Amino acid sequence: MVVLFDRFNLPEDIYEVVFATKQQIIVARLLVEMMREKNGEITKTEMSFFATQLHEGKLVTDTIKEEPYRGKKVKISYNKRQFYDRILTPMKSMGIIDYDLYKKTYSLSDKFTKEMTKIGILWLKELRRDPYKAHA
Repeated sequence: MVVLFDRFNLPEDIYEVVFATKQQIIVARLLVEMMREKNGEITKTEMSFFATQLHEGKLVTDTIKEEPYRGKKVKISYNKRQFYDRILTPMKSMGIIDYDLYKKTYSLSDKFTKEMTKIGILWLKELRRDPYKAHA
């Protein structure tokens, strides 16, 4: 995963920072909303059902805030493999979502915040590094 952003044009919406397309943003937001409705944690089966509903175009929502969808019931369709590759896997690798191998559940996580803090600390170390010392 590569982090690229323009600090002078940083969106107010975290989904716009993390995802490249409007469709990815909508699907990621729907996933997080669904997880929140279930106290921030869902089973592997529930995740698979969500992905299948998307794949079959059966997921219906009226929560999209963007025009021209605002206030309307909209059927959302998204390829199941692309959902796992472009949405769920990146959210797991960034620490937005955790997967518990033993309980077989996905849960919303604050690890993303902690990892972004670590990245900031890495830059501070580089900034303060003695220019005459070799990289370790």
